[in-house]
Amino acid sequence: MDFTRLFDILDYQQERFPQTVAFAGREGGIWRKWSTSELIAGRDQLSAGLLAQGLRPGDRIGVLAHCGSPKWIVADAAMLQLGMVPVPVHATARPDEIAHIFRDAGLRAFFVSNADMLDKLRQADVAPEHLFSFEPLPGALHWDTLCRQPDAEQAEQIRQARDAVSDTDLATLLYTSGTTGAPKGVMLSHANIVGNVKSVLAIVPVGPEVTAVSFLPLSHIFERMVTYVYQAAGTPVWFVESLELLPETLREVRPHFFTAVPRVLERTYERLLERRKAAGFLGKKILDWALALGERYPFAGAHDMPWGYRIKLLAADMLVYRRWRRAMGGRLRGIAVGAAALQPRLGRLFSAAGVDVREGYGLTETSPVVAFNRFEPGGVHFGTVGIPAPGVDVRIAEPDAQGEGEIEVRGPNVMRGYWNLPDETAARFTPDGWLKTGDMGRFEFKRFLRVTGRISEIFKTTTGKFVAPAYVERQLLRSPFVDQCMALGLNQPFVAALIVPNFARLEVWCREKNVHWTAPEFMVLNPKVEKLFRQEIERINAGHLGPVEQVQGFQLLSGPWTAENGLLTPTLKLRRKAIEAQFEKEVSALFGKK
Repeated sequence: MDFTRLFDILDYQQERFPQTVAFAGREGGIWRKWSTSELIAGRDQLSAGLLAQGLRPGDRIGVLAHCGSPKWIVADAAMLQLGMVPVPVHATARPDEIAHIFRDAGLRAFFVSNADMLDKLRQADVAPEHLFSFEPLPGALHWDTLCRQPDAEQAEQIRQARDAVSDTDLATLLYTSGTTGAPKGVMLSHANIVGNVKSVLAIVPVGPEVTAVSFLPLSHIFERMVTYVYQAAGTPVWFVESLELLPETLREVRPHFFTAVPRVLERTYERLLERRKAAGFLGKKILDWALALGERYPFAGAHDMPWGYRIKLLAADMLVYRRWRRAMGGRLRGIAVGAAALQPRLGRLFSAAGVDVREGYGLTETSPVVAFNRFEPGGVHFGTVGIPAPGVDVRIAEPDAQGEGEIEVRGPNVMRGYWNLPDETAARFTPDGWLKTGDMGRFEFKRFLRVTGRISEIFKTTTGKFVAPAYVERQLLRSPFVDQCMALGLNQPFVAALIVPNFARLEVWCREKNVHWTAPEFMVLNPKVEKLFRQEIERINAGHLGPVEQVQGFQLLSGPWTAENGLLTPTLKLRRKAIEAQFEKEVSALFGKK
C-alpha cells in the first residue's frame, strides 16, 4: 500500500506498522494513549459527526488549539477524508488576525481546544455557524457529543467523499504570519504535503523503533508535516502541553527524536548554566572546558575525527555530557531544527554531546522543507541549512561574484498559490515556474545552502552600501551573551543594533567578575556590562563582519521579544517595524537624533 492523500497515512500505518501507542496526550493531567486502530475509529466517528452537523466537502473549518494533541490529529484526518479544508490558527494570533482569517477563508466552523482558546475566539468577535471543542466548554459542542458511530448511510457518505478526493485537491489553508500586512492564506494540496513527507522520510532517523515527543504548535506547517512523517514511519508520538513541561516529559517518555526551534536549545543551554552556579571551583572549570570543547566540534560524526580531539571528547562525555543526556531522557539521538536560524555553536555543542542537531530551511509555501542537513557522516555543515531535500530543486537567481542571489525553488511541494490573491500568486513565481522565496543565499561546499538574508529587509546606509541585517544578527548571536538582536541602519551613516542579553549567561559572568547582580533593567545600564558587550561586538566586527556591516553602536534592552508581546511572529521571526516603533526613543538615541 502507498499513500497519495494525507488521510491515507493512518491507514498506511495500520497496514505497515500498527502501534498500540501511536499518539499520546495528557487529558486532565493523565496520559491518554491512542492506538492506530483507535485513531482510525475516532477519525470515522468524527467524520460521521461532522456530516450530521450539515458540513460538506469544500467547507473550511478553523482549528485554534493551545498545543498539539491526538484529538488534533484525529480532527485533521476526519476533515481531510471528507474533502473539508482544515484552517489552523496560531494560538498567539491577535484578535484582528483571527477575525481576518475567519472572514477571508469563509470559515463555517471552528474547533477550539480549551477555555483560553474559546476566549480568544470571542475576543475576535467572530461567530462561526458551528463551534466544537476538545474539552467540555459552555456554548460549544463537545468532542464526545460530536463523535458518533457512523450508520450505513454515513459510512457510504464517508466512502464516497474519500473516493472523490484527488491528491491535487486543496488540503489546507495556512495563513502566513507575515512581519507586515494581513496574513495570506497559503493553499497546499495533498500532493504538496505528501511529496514533502516522502522527501523527509528518506533523510530523518525515524521508524517504529523510535519514540518522539512533539511540542511545537501544529498550526505551523513544520510540525504538522513532521507528524505526518511520524505516522508514515510508525513512530509513536507523545504530545507536550507546554514548553514548561518539556524537561519533565523528556525524562518520563525518554524520546529518541524531536523537532524544535532554536530557542528550545538555547533554553536547554541556559538550564545547564543554571546548574553551573551550584558547582564548586573544579566543577565549574570542568564544565567550562567541556562546553568550549563542544562548541568547537566541527564534525558530522566520528568520521575522520583527530585522535586528540576524540580522547578529549570521551573525557568530556564521562564528566559532563553523559549527565546532560540523562536530563533529556538518556535516549535522545537527534533534533531537527527549523523556523529560525540556529547558532552554529549550539549545533556543534549538542552534537558533540551525542545528540545530533540538524538545521533545515523551508517556507509555508514549500510545505515546508527545502533543504536539510543530514544525519549521516559528511551530511552536515554547521551554519548552513543543508542539502536540498530529495525531489526539490533549488537555484540561485542572478548570482553575484560571490555566488549569492535570490533562492528559488521548484518541486512537488510548492504551493498552489495564495487564497483570493491571484496577483500576489503570479508575482511570486518566475515565468518558467520557480517560486521566488524572497531569501538571499548561496551554495557552499558545492551542495550546502546558506541563507544570508531576506531581500525585503536589506537596507542601504548613507555610504550607499547595502547591508543584510539577518546576516549581521547571526554574527552577533555568536556571542553567548546575546540572546536576541536586531540590526538597524536604513539611511543612517552606520549599522547599530538593539540587543537583549542572555541574562542567564550574563549573571554567571557577573558573579565570576564580582559585578553586583540585580534586576535586568538595571544590569543593562551597568558600565561594566556595557563594556563587556562592547568588547564582544568589537570581537565579532573584527572576525566576522565586513567594514560596512560592522556594528558601531548598540543599546541593551531588559525584556525579551516574544510572540505574546507582539515583537515576534508566531514562527519567531522579528517584527522589525513593531520593534522599531516600541523602541523609537532608543533607536533615535543610537543615531544621535533628538
